[in-house]
Amino acid sequence: MFDPVPSRPATGFAVRCTRVLLSPWSRFSLLVVVLLAAAVAMLLLEPQRLLATGWPARLDGGVVAVLLFGVAYGVCTVAFVPRPLLNLAAGALFGTQSGLAAALAGTVLGAGISFGLGRVLGQDALRTLLRGRWLKAADGQLSRHGFRSMLALRLFPGVPFAAANYCAAVSRMGCPPFLVATGLGSIPNTAAYVVAGSEATSPTSPAFLAAMGFIVLTGIGAAFVAWRKRHRLASE
Repeated sequence: MFDPVPSRPATGFAVRCTRVLLSPWSRFSLLVVVLLAAAVAMLLLEPQRLLATGWPARLDGGVVAVLLFGVAYGVCTVAFVPRPLLNLAAGALFGTQSGLAAALAGTVLGAGISFGLGRVLGQDALRTLLRGRWLKAADGQLSRHGFRSMLALRLFPGVPFAAANYCAAVSRMGCPPFLVATGLGSIPNTAAYVVAGSEATSPTSPAFLAAMGFIVLTGIGAAFVAWRKRHRLASE
């Protein structure tokens, strides 16, 4: 008898607000706010005081302390606290073996958090900016050869940790190979800083001298490679 009234798509205020809030650039803005808030919190809390004051006495030593430090390490890397500082603190607080375990666990945890934030909140917006030749080349390298590319970036001490995390998140690289490459590639440099931290009270010991020598040599190598790359790009 009566034709059914066709349903109209919802165009109310709430729907429009939801679309705006879930848009790529709104999510990217949220990512920026989260990272800025984390960085400000770290500046106020000053986690570097651990190097001077040490671990709280009630948590001194033991598996629980190592686990808590690993979690704190991961959160600090998300907030842009330099990893060398955290690695030195891990060695000074827990020694070589436990300190290395805590530092590597925190490295993988922090990288995973950053990757998740970048992938969920930033990928859709930032991929629209991949117009430059070098940006497209980097994105293609990470997307097609993610594991070996990330392994090389982690082994190369001149690449900022956070920058590599978010570049991988914006690319189409999978999370499992990203985490595995991060864990494996971070071992040499992390171990050197942890050993230096654990032997800091004996600056003439062979272990401390070997660790510092490795850090200096890899730093010089990174600077040389970066200079070569810059010189090559300038000549093209």
